[in-house]
Amino acid sequence: MAWSAASPGARQPDNTAFTQQRLPAWQPLLSAGIVLPLFLCAGLAFIGLGLGLYYSSNGIKELEYDYTGAPGNCSACAAAAERVAPPPAGCRCRWCFSLPELFQGPVFLYYELSNFYQNYRRYVVSRDDEQLSGLAGALRHPANECAPYQLSGGLPVAPCGAIANSLFNDSFRLLHRRLPGGAYAEVPLDRAAIAWWTDYHVKFRNPQPVNGSLRLAFRGTAKPPNWPRPAYALSPDPNNTGFVNQDFVVWMRTAALPTFRKLYARVRRGDYSAGLPRGAYCLSITYNYPVLAFGGRKRVILSSVSWMGGKNPFLGIAYLAFGSLCVVTGLVMLVVYIRHQDENGRGDEEDD
Repeated sequence: MAWSAASPGARQPDNTAFTQQRLPAWQPLLSAGIVLPLFLCAGLAFIGLGLGLYYSSNGIKELEYDYTGAPGNCSACAAAAERVAPPPAGCRCRWCFSLPELFQGPVFLYYELSNFYQNYRRYVVSRDDEQLSGLAGALRHPANECAPYQLSGGLPVAPCGAIANSLFNDSFRLLHRRLPGGAYAEVPLDRAAIAWWTDYHVKFRNPQPVNGSLRLAFRGTAKPPNWPRPAYALSPDPNNTGFVNQDFVVWMRTAALPTFRKLYARVRRGDYSAGLPRGAYCLSITYNYPVLAFGGRKRVILSSVSWMGGKNPFLGIAYLAFGSLCVVTGLVMLVVYIRHQDENGRGDEEDD
C-alpha cells in the first residue's frame, strides 16, 4: 500500500477511492417478497431434477451374480483359491442366464468387491507415483511407502506397493446361444479405454525400452509377490502391458467405499452394438482372486447406462431431500411472516 505525508511526520493512505474504501457497493436488502419465492422456486427445481435423476436411475437394467463360492464348480474354485497363495490359475466356473428380450445397450461389464477397504490410509499411500510414471531412477529405487512390498529377494519390486500387489486378476468371457440347442458363440468384449483418460495418458508411463524390449527395461527388478507374471508380460499387446495395462490402471485408482465396482469391459461390437439380443448366455469366469479370507464377496454385473451414467439412486434421493427441505422451509417462513404481519396490523389498529 502506498502512503503519503499530509503533514510532517504523518503517515496515511493515499486519498483514493480504493484505499479510503469509498468504492461503490451494493448491499441486497432481503425481504419476504424475495426470500420466500426464492426458497420455493429452488425447492421445486431441485425436486424436479431429483425426480428425473431417480427415475432415470431406476430405468437402468442390471444383472448381478455373486460368484463367491457359488454352488457348483465355483465353490470348488473358491476353496482352491483360498487354500493356495498365490491362487492357482485356470480354475473356471460358469454363470448361465437367459434374456427374454433385448438388453438395451450400451452394456457395461463390471466386477464388484465388498468388504475391501481400498481407502485404508496405509494402503492408499503404498505406491510410488514416480515409478509408475516411468522414471528410470525410480524404477529401481522404489519409495519407502511401498514397504513391505518394496523389495523381493533383494531386488526392487516393480510396480511396488500394496495396491499393485493386490491387483484383481479374475477374467470373464461372455458366450451367447441364439437358438435353443444351438452352439454358443463368444460375445466380443471391448476392453480398450476402460481407464480414465488422464490416468492412462498422463499418470502412467512405461520405462524407456532397452533395444526395443520392455523386458530388458525391467531387468534387475522383481514382480509383486502375488503376481503370476511380471509387469512387462501382463498382455501380449505391446500397447497394453507394463504400467499402461488397462486393468492395472483401473485397479490403481482406489475406491472410497468398502464396496465398489470397477469396469472390466464394454459390449458394443458387431451384432451387439445395440445391446444383448434375447437368448441364452453363459459367463465363463476364471476364478483366481481370493476374498473369503477377509470376509469379502465378489460379484459380476451386466449393466446398461443412461444420460446420467450408471445406476445410482443416491443422487436423485439427495436432490429430492434437499428440494423438499427448501419447500418446507419456505412454507414455514411464509406462515411465520403472515402471522407476524397480522399481529403488526392489529397493533397498528389498536394504536389508532
